[in-house]
Formats: sequence, C-alpha cells, structure tokens
Amino acid sequence: MSPAEGAHQLCALQDLDATGCREFRLGRGEWPLRGFVVRAADGGVHAYVNRCAHLRYPLNYDADRFLTQDGKAILCYVHLAMFEPETGRCFSGPCSGLSLARVPVRVLGEQVLLADDIDPEEFAARYA
Repeated sequence: MSPAEGAHQLCALQDLDATGCREFRLGRGEWPLRGFVVRAADGGVHAYVNRCAHLRYPLNYDADRFLTQDGKAILCYVHLAMFEPETGRCFSGPCSGLSLARVPVRVLGEQVLLADDIDPEEFAARYA
C-alpha cells in the first residue's frame, strides 16, 4: 500500500528489520531536523528527534545505529545514556529521568508516516 497523498514517509517497516532503527530527515535546507524510527520489543513503532536529552548531541555515530548490542535500549554513543524505545525516557546515564523528543508517527500498511496533523517544516523549525 502506498502512502496517502501529501503524507510524509519516514521509512518502510521492512527497513526496521535489519537494524531495528532507521534515520530520517525533516525540513529543507542545509540543516534539516534529523530523527529516527525504532521498532520496540512490544512491536510498536516510535520516532524521536536525534538529539540526546543531556547535551543535545546526535545519538549515533554510524548510520541507523541507535540501539545497544542486545537491541533492548536506545544508546547515546557520546554519553552512553540509555533510553527506553517505547517512551524515549532515559533510565541510565547523565540525563536519567529526561526523555528524547518524540516525533508523532502513524503506520499505514507497510509504511511509517509522519502523523497527519504534523507539518514537517513547522515541526523541524521547533528543533532548529
């Protein structure tokens, strides 16, 4: 099933099979908002802005690499903070108790889309 007209596709569900995560970009220009989609152990699909809750650095060094080796937590490779994939809440590290910024998504068929009520440009501008 293809995405609805005007929908902003972040990734295909099958893209999450290999790594559990997939990066995406929102907005235009030289500094688009970077985020990632993660499939959690509960089968849910969640998306977050790619910024650590500690010092706002990107979480990953390598493309699509956001999870611990066992795939059970999102890992900030700068500070080694760990976050729950289902909530984005930090449970270990310097930002314990803080959370990643959630990106509202929906799943349509085999596609992960930005939620219908979210304008990609406006959302990206909030985190510029």
